[in-house]
Amino acid sequence: MLDSRLLEILVCPVSGGGLVHNRRTSELWCKESDLAYPIRDDVPIMLESEARRLDPSEWDEHNE
Repeated sequence: MLDSRLLEILVCPVSGGGLVHNRRTSELWCKESDLAYPIRDDVPIMLESEARRLDPSEWDEHNE
């Protein structure tokens, strides 16, 4: 489980924007860069090379 205090201080390394924890996909999502950073063994992998591009429809599904 990702520590909520860690989530408060982490930002997207590309945009500097805040992150949203998507528990279903085990990723940290950035709305500003539309990137999703994986969480592996409870460790966020905050590397652009490891991130995947989010499809706009994923945000809609996440907000339901």
